[in-house]
Amino acid sequence: MGAIYVLWLRELKRYLRSRVQIAASLGQPLLYLLALGYGLSPVFRRGGEGNYIEFVAPGVIAMTVLFSSLFSGIQLIWDRQFGFLKETLVAPVPRLHIMIGRTCGAATTSLIQGLLVTAVAVAAGFRPVSIGSLPLGFAFLVLIAVVFTAVGTTVGSTLRDMQGFQMVMNFLVMPIFFLSGALYPLEHLPVLLAILTRMDPLTYGVDGLRGALIARGHFSPALDLAVMGGLAVALTLVGAWRFSRIEI
Repeated sequence: MGAIYVLWLRELKRYLRSRVQIAASLGQPLLYLLALGYGLSPVFRRGGEGNYIEFVAPGVIAMTVLFSSLFSGIQLIWDRQFGFLKETLVAPVPRLHIMIGRTCGAATTSLIQGLLVTAVAVAAGFRPVSIGSLPLGFAFLVLIAVVFTAVGTTVGSTLRDMQGFQMVMNFLVMPIFFLSGALYPLEHLPVLLAILTRMDPLTYGVDGLRGALIARGHFSPALDLAVMGGLAVALTLVGAWRFSRIEI
């Protein structure tokens, strides 16, 4: 357990030292919140859907956690190329503990970025329905971070070069985001798009977060929690298996 704590703390310190990364992580969410939030708000209101900033803010928060979690896997490739991973793996510590420590550290940094964007969204006019809904919203943020950090670890453990990792992530990240319903309601979609949204794991994270924060969920909270919790366990096991077979 000591190794898990040390690796978690190392990932957290590495993130907090990078002020540029912290500032850059706010750029894209600000664009979505301000440009889309204010730009489409009149159209959304005329369609009888209410305040678009309140609708889109949970999706943008989830997007921030998604991007940070998935791209955390590139640090694994970086450590492998520069020899740090080899030094870690030769330590008398189970690889499972190493993987859990790295995953917890990356998920924590993703959560910090998500909370920063939440603060920006509140400044832009977003208001949760109640304070009592915040713990459930935080639980969904944790599940999104764990699920997609595990995906990033799995891909990072499989590939050996950063170019390949970036190509795979670019192939995955935008479809996952745009099919999740982060920017549009899930009601009244064409049949094909409705099927694709239900196959997207982020859909249940965004829906659960939106249901918790603004009481506007498409699915039931129990279904969202069950899907995200099951995926968190399954993908963490897959990530642990791939990490256990990593070659230096």
